[in-house]
Order: sequence, then C-alpha cells, then structure tokens
Amino acid sequence: MNEPDRRVGGRGGGVGRRPGSGAPAVPRVRLVDVAREAGLSKTTVSAALNGTGRLSDAVRAHARETARRLGYRPNATARLLRAGHARLIGFAVREYVAAPWVYMESPYFTQLTNATARAAMEHGHALVLLPNHSGRDEWADLPLDAVCINDPIIDDPLVDDFLAAGIPVVSDRRVDGQPGGYWVDMDHDLAIRGVLDHLADNGATDIVTLAAGSDTLFTVRSLEVQAQWAAERGVRTRVEVVEKPGYGHTLASVEKVLGDDDRPDALFILTETSPLLVIDAARRAGYRVPDDLLIVCVSEDGIAEHTDPGMTTLSLQPEELALAAMELLVEALSGAAQDSRGIVVPTKLHIRGSTVRKSG
Repeated sequence: MNEPDRRVGGRGGGVGRRPGSGAPAVPRVRLVDVAREAGLSKTTVSAALNGTGRLSDAVRAHARETARRLGYRPNATARLLRAGHARLIGFAVREYVAAPWVYMESPYFTQLTNATARAAMEHGHALVLLPNHSGRDEWADLPLDAVCINDPIIDDPLVDDFLAAGIPVVSDRRVDGQPGGYWVDMDHDLAIRGVLDHLADNGATDIVTLAAGSDTLFTVRSLEVQAQWAAERGVRTRVEVVEKPGYGHTLASVEKVLGDDDRPDALFILTETSPLLVIDAARRAGYRVPDDLLIVCVSEDGIAEHTDPGMTTLSLQPEELALAAMELLVEALSGAAQDSRGIVVPTKLHIRGSTVRKSG
C-alpha cells in the first residue's frame, strides 16, 4: 500500500487517514517542511524560530510567518530532551508484582494517582503510568526526570535501577539514606495503635487482621506494630493473608474468617475492599455489626459513610501524600533538596457506627 502524500504548502498536500478508521488525519508539519516552503535552510529556520543566530529581521520574520501559516508547532519533547530533561515523572505501584493487576480499581490508588498527576502538572511535569508487572528493560529507555514508586517490595530492583541511573526516586522509608532517594510515609506505630486501641476500648478481645500477601513496608510494619500491641495489651490477634489483589479476594478472605468456628469479635482490614460488601458478608454470616463484630477498613471509598451502620475507616490521606511527594521531587530536580529528606503524612481515623457499641 502506498504511503499517502504528506507534502504541505499547496504542493500536492494529500491528506492521510488514521489506520483502521475513515477519519482524515492531519499530517504534522515538520521543520523541514517550513524550510522548504520558505526557501531557507533548516538551520536558518530553527534559529529564526528560537530567536538565535545572526539573521536579518526580514529573514526572521519570513521564517516565522511561514511557520505560522503552515501551522508548524515545535516538538516540545525533542526540545526538552536537548535541554537535558523531558519534564516526565514516572509513577509505579509495586504491591503484588508477581502478576498484572489494575491498581486504578482501588479508590486509594485512584486518588493517589490523580492527585500526583495534578500536582505534577502544576509544576510543569506530566505523569507517566508504569505497569506494576513489567520487565526492568522496558523502562530503561523512558526519558524520565524522576519517579514515584509506591509500595516497593524489599530490595526492589526498580528502585535500585533508577537510583543507579541517577534518577531521583520518591518512595517510602526504605529509600532513606540512599543518594537520590526521598520518602513520604505514615507513622505506622501511631496509626495502627490508634485503630487497635479504639477496637479494644469498644470491647474487642479477639481481632483478626486481613493483610496483603506482600512484603511492602505498610504491610510488614503494620503487622509488627500489631504484634507488639497485642503482647502489651494481652489481646488476642490473628492474621489472615490475602494472597491476590482486588475486592473479590479480600471479600473471600472475610467470608472465610467469619465462617470459621473460631469466631472473632473484630475485623481490621488492611487491604482495600468495599465497606458495603464487608458489612453484607458479616450479616450473611450471622453477625450483627457492631454488637457482635466491630469492623475497621483501611479505605478511601466514599461509600463508607453511607453504609448501615457507617463503616469506620483509616484514611492514609492519598492527596496529602501526593502533594508531599511532588514537593520533594521538585526540590530534587531543582537541586535544592538534601539527600534522603522525608515527610511524614498523618493518617485519619474516621470513627463511625461499625465500631461503636451502645453502652448498657
């Protein structure tokens, strides 16, 4: 099949079509097209458009008018790369890296991604979403200025690769002390103890925690804090591992725990799921919430305040995390940041009816 004629400026200006569609595609006007139409060299036209070189006013005006008439737009990416930066920031979620999963199905990661994209754009950068399950070589050639890596695994090779390449990385405390590594994190001890204290104060004596089958810092530290708290308070705690991501797998684990003969009186769900479906599962298993079972979810799902009863949630503050991460990256890219600087973002416990038992 012959290539469509893409010449411009009235010289046989054929219009191409997008592959697989009948819609006409407007050909991109190149610098060489402007030079040909103006009767000038590419170097002269480039100098005229960039305001450089020793050119007469007439030549400069002629080149600019020709570019305007043809609709020429400079290739911003190429220009930025020549300047040594592309104004692109990579964004990756590394929990559950063994297989592909759609992390944008999670309200937490959706809010975190959107907030990071907005913050990046406000600073003149665009966000590049990187699939969680990709080979290291697939990312090596991307012209990224910096990277946000969320929930890295232990000794994450992706973190190591970017830092070795001299690309600033903002992640969690695991990059603390590494040149080019900046971190944004929560106070795990304060957040997890706050939830467990609240459950115990409302009568919980047997708490089951549902946690991801991963070695992210959030999961590891949360379970460590829980074990320390249980030993100090003398409260029985157990852990149910959710091996795969997604609402369905977490709900299946909830149903398994609630269907067991060894019935807990509290659930603390660290993996994000639907608060509405969790309460429904508890009722189908014969529990009254909160009389028989207290429930707390780590969740950003807005439905939590509209369930019956309302679901108590621990919010990890994704928008605040995004703003803090971008603050660090902007400082790093400007050369103003100190290595290994970090920011602690407070969490919020929204107490609702699922964990408050009526007195008497």
